[in-house]
Amino acid sequence: MFARVAVWEPMPDDDRQWVIDAAKTVPGVLEAYHLVDPATGNGLSIAFFDDEVDVAEVKRAISVKAAEIGWSDSPHPAPQSETIYHVVRRG
Repeated sequence: MFARVAVWEPMPDDDRQWVIDAAKTVPGVLEAYHLVDPATGNGLSIAFFDDEVDVAEVKRAISVKAAEIGWSDSPHPAPQSETIYHVVRRG
């Protein structure tokens, strides 16, 4: 299993459930979470994947949904960083 952690400064403030729903259409996407610091508006996007998932395929699914709902029609912040981690323990 691996995880993708993206740092947002700030986290977009729209209803981001569409991102998680689009990502989870790709087989092997296990869970996804958006976390926001209410004081700063900064946040984290954390998603967990089976080892065989291609993150590029997940990004494509999100891009297709963004185009469908018109989210791509105006500029939005991008993540400050994105890191892929191998999950070594879980509980």
